Order: sequence, then structure tokens, then C-alpha cells
Amino acid sequence: MNVAHLSAEDVRSEVESWVASNWNPDLTVGQWWELLGRAGWSVPTWPEEWYGRGYTRDLGAVVFDELRKANVLGPPIGLGLVLAGPTILTHGSEEQKQRYLWPIVSGQEAWCQLFSEPGAGSDLASIACRADADEEGWTVNGQKVWTSGGQFAELGMLMARTDVNLPKHQGITYFAFDMIQSGVEVRPLREMTGRALFNEVFISDARVTQDQLIGGLGNGWKVANTTLMFERTGLGAGGQGGMGQVAPGSIAGMLDKRVGDQTGRSGGAVMGVGREPAKAFATLAKARGVQDTVTRQMLAQLHTLTEIGRYTQLRAKAAQLAGKKPGPESSTGKLLMSNIIRLSRETGLRILGADAMLNGPDAPLDGRIQEMALFSPAPSIYGGSDQIQRNIIGERVLGLPREPSADRDVPFKDLRLSR
Repeated sequence: MNVAHLSAEDVRSEVESWVASNWNPDLTVGQWWELLGRAGWSVPTWPEEWYGRGYTRDLGAVVFDELRKANVLGPPIGLGLVLAGPTILTHGSEEQKQRYLWPIVSGQEAWCQLFSEPGAGSDLASIACRADADEEGWTVNGQKVWTSGGQFAELGMLMARTDVNLPKHQGITYFAFDMIQSGVEVRPLREMTGRALFNEVFISDARVTQDQLIGGLGNGWKVANTTLMFERTGLGAGGQGGMGQVAPGSIAGMLDKRVGDQTGRSGGAVMGVGREPAKAFATLAKARGVQDTVTRQMLAQLHTLTEIGRYTQLRAKAAQLAGKKPGPESSTGKLLMSNIIRLSRETGLRILGADAMLNGPDAPLDGRIQEMALFSPAPSIYGGSDQIQRNIIGERVLGLPREPSADRDVPFKDLRLSR
């Protein structure tokens, strides 16, 4: 398919026509996702040979916009589509692409991210989760934390240490890890919002095999950084987002549900206030009679930051289409997203006034602004903290020297943090 001369209107027309011919509310979610995936609408920016259409990011956004307008269920957006799939496209073998990509696109398998540990968060290279080799593969032992969607996932993106004799950034290997096996215990972590998006995962004598190794033995740090860059691109302002409509997969029975009962679900919004928070808050301010100068300035700033974030994402996608891996613009977008969430919190609470002290169904907008306010510290931490993003921008954009590190060349087994 030659997409060079496609316009947004061409794409809108094709999506509209396709939906009119294929939408049936009595289909199951699984049947609908199969239709979307086979047509290339679930991941329109992926290559055609791997269930996509080779679209640019802006044309991909047109597809999702048309699906929302048609009030049909969108693709199974989650960590599989946002992180695992792009990473496998970049580093996986042909056999791994054939094994993993279609179940991601069709929602048959959901993924989680097994990176952070109690002693390795921002300093991710300090992971201590071990994968010890034997004749049949590896035995995995360790603990992971802040695992989004771990309670629903069939598979996980696992970083594990396979050689303790190398420095901490080396000797790490990246695996596709089966979450449904003995020796894997998932415990939800409840947040102050009352929800439990995150989990801690305990791994005891679990197994991975050779065909689950992605990107080469000991090459896990490089592969993981690809995942992190895609994560920052997805979480950044203007991205589709990884925390929105997470496909629960077959565990939760989603695939067998009637698709007509699932319409109106969407991901990637700024914590329930839409992709354009300035417009949503402006409408709310007018409805509540809030027209003061400070609020108008906050709304203008919020609109400006959102547009800058959108253009930053377009730059990131343009780099990818040129054959480059996600670069420091992903960190810029991720850092910008944290600022947008914080400003959205302050703007929303200001507009609500005393009603901001309410919560739940008694509050305006069913308490979505209050929940956003409670959740607002999280984006500055997950996906790489704001401090980490500033370090990346300082080094890769401004050319500042790397922070001193006394343990970069020390074998992992000789570090005090080693367990």
C-alpha cells in the first residue's frame, strides 16, 4: 500500500466505509478485534506484513479518531500494543514475531512489564532478579514491583540477570515471560485512589526457554531501553498512552463478551478528561461561571503544553519512520506529560472550588477530577521518573557530561546491592 499520497480525508472515508460494512454489535469482542486486526486498523502505524498499514502517526491518530466517532470498540490498547509489540518488531526474530504479534493485536494475550524491583527503580540496571541457565532454558527467581496489569497478563516483558560477573548494565537478558505458571504470585498494590493498577510479582523457580529470549543473551539493557523509549513515547503528551484501555485478555473473559456492550471505552485520555484537557476544562469553567483572569491563563498554558506535546510526538514518529529508534524527544514528551497532569490537577480543582472536596458520584463529573488529582504524582514516577528524563535530555540534547558513576565497570556480584 502506497501511503505517501494518502490524506486524512482518504483515511477517514475508508475507516467510515469499513465500519459501516463490518460493525455488528452482536459480535463478541474477540471476533471484533480479529476483524480490526486483519484490516490493519488496530495498529495502523505497524508494517503491513505485521498487521498494520504503514501509516504515519498522524494518519494513525485519524483512524482512532474515526473509530471513536463511530462509537465502536477500539483495539485492545495496552502494554502489548504500546510496548511489547514494538520491541519485538525491533529486536525479535521472525519466529518471535509470528508467535507473539498476532495474539497482541487480536487481544488474545495481554502483557505486563517486569522491570522495576524494590531495590532497582530509577537505577534499573541494579536489578537482582536472576535467570540461571541449564540445559533446557533458565530458572527465574526474584521480585518485581509496580507491575501494571500484572493481575490480568498472560505474558510479561522480563528483565533478568543472567551473568553476575559482568558490570550491572551488562549480563542482563530480556525474555518473554509466561505469567501463567507455577512459581508466579501477583499481589495487587492499592493506591490512594482506591484502585489497584499496580502489582508486586514474586517469582520462585519459574521457567523461560531459549525461544523466549528476545534480542540476544546479555543484550537485555539495549532491548529494555527500546521498550522504555516506546513507553515514554506512548505515555508522553499526545501519545496513545499505555495506562488507558488495558486489554484484560482471556483471563477476565473479555473476549467472549458482546462487543455492543463495550462501546465508549477508550484509552490515552488525561485521566478521564479527554485528549484536550484545556477544552474540557474551558467547558466546565463556562458551565460553572468561572471566568477569572488566572483561570484563563491556566487554560491557555494547558492548551499550549498539550499542543507542544502533540508536535513532539509527531517528531518522535517521524524519526521512527526514518528508520531511527525513539530518541530524547520521547523523554521530552514524557516530562511534558507530567507537567500537563500537574497543571490539569491545579486547573480542575480551581474551577471546582469548594466542590473539589467532594469525591465519587456526589462530585462534579462523577469525581474524575478528584481522582486525577490523587493520581497525579504517579506519572512523574512511572515510565522513568522526571529526574531520569532530565538526565537523558541533559546528556543527549544539551551535551552535558554523564553523572559520575563509581560502579559502572564493577562486576555485579561485587556491588553492595547484590543479593
